[in-house]
Amino acid sequence: MANIVFHAGTVTREERAQLLKQTGATIWFTGLSGSGKSTLAMALEQVLIRHGHAAYTLDGDNVRLGLNAGPKILAETRGYGPEQADRFGLGFSAADREENVRRIGEVAKLFADAGLFALTSFISPFRKDRDAARRAHEQNRTGAVPFIEVYVNTPIETCERRDPKGLYKQARATVGAGQKAEFTGIDAPYEPPLAPELTFDASAQTTEQGVELVLKYLKDRGLLH
Repeated sequence: MANIVFHAGTVTREERAQLLKQTGATIWFTGLSGSGKSTLAMALEQVLIRHGHAAYTLDGDNVRLGLNAGPKILAETRGYGPEQADRFGLGFSAADREENVRRIGEVAKLFADAGLFALTSFISPFRKDRDAARRAHEQNRTGAVPFIEVYVNTPIETCERRDPKGLYKQARATVGAGQKAEFTGIDAPYEPPLAPELTFDASAQTTEQGVELVLKYLKDRGLLH
């Protein structure tokens, strides 16, 4: 077993906060596909940057093209053989979804610990996985890192009506043919947050209202200096 020991840096979080004029935090957007998570996260990122605040959006699709790529992408981009690609690649099984959230939770925590606003846009369907990401922030070795869960509670009817990538249509066709689609909201579960810091409904609120909702929360918590 490797002798792995945590090494604390010499720069404090307070020093970073003073430099950046903000206290880093992870803002975790969760909700169904097509609910408006990425739209809201990227709009918020743009406003934060425009006002001189460091922020970065970790988008579900983008992360699955690299850090959390599936076997096929790893085979194409890294030249992995079938065994290696299957070992390290992530699909959409319950176990792979759990690992997907674990990895991005750790990356977001690093960003937030460095003083940035890490905006994560992932379906992250399982409550226990999101709660585990929250605990990882709370139990951070250099001190708790703020974790803000934003439930994008857009009705599935609205999500399906939007369906920009045709995923719902494809999933319903697959299920209708008697096969498993493993698509959240159709034949795979989504477990809503029990106590999110914020809730947003893209069918009833504009993106601008959602951005203002999050900004007000950040200001009220003293995370924007």
